[in-house]
Amino acid sequence: MDQGPGTLLLSEAAASRAPQPGPALARLFAAPMRPGVLRWIGLRPARRAPVREVAQALLVPGKGLEGDRYAGTGRAARQVTLLAAEDLDAVSAFIGRAVAPAELRRNLLVSGVNLHALKHRRFRVGGALLEWSGECHPCSRMEEALGEGGYNAVRMRGGITARVIEGGAVAPGDAVRAA
Repeated sequence: MDQGPGTLLLSEAAASRAPQPGPALARLFAAPMRPGVLRWIGLRPARRAPVREVAQALLVPGKGLEGDRYAGTGRAARQVTLLAAEDLDAVSAFIGRAVAPAELRRNLLVSGVNLHALKHRRFRVGGALLEWSGECHPCSRMEEALGEGGYNAVRMRGGITARVIEGGAVAPGDAVRAA
């Protein structure tokens, strides 16, 4: 069978030895991660209310952060929101000024861990067990909170959402690690 000039045909034996991208990539996704650190906690008591910084909070299984407006609302995928401090720094650079964690309206600010590496995984913040449930995209309030260009500055930098599987108290300084 003539395939034309430059065509490379693999024998069955060679094809069976070729790397399989699925399992190799899966192994990389499941690889160990360095732990991060919880840096800041914010609660949103009501829609459009200012985010309130707290020194500690209680994660309640199946509900979220006690005292947060999303706790127990039935929005199972958005019980807790997390943002990486490194992404907050990038948003600040895009905006041209320092951006406070409360301005992005997320619950937990962490550092030292790539939150997107937790995709489809369970992880611990302190003693609480959380499960990645999605990306946390910016809302239209980002233009209002950050000024013109705020929405685009937060795109792909908005953090993640998580469900609370096992509850517990959390405070800045707690470890953030894959379960």
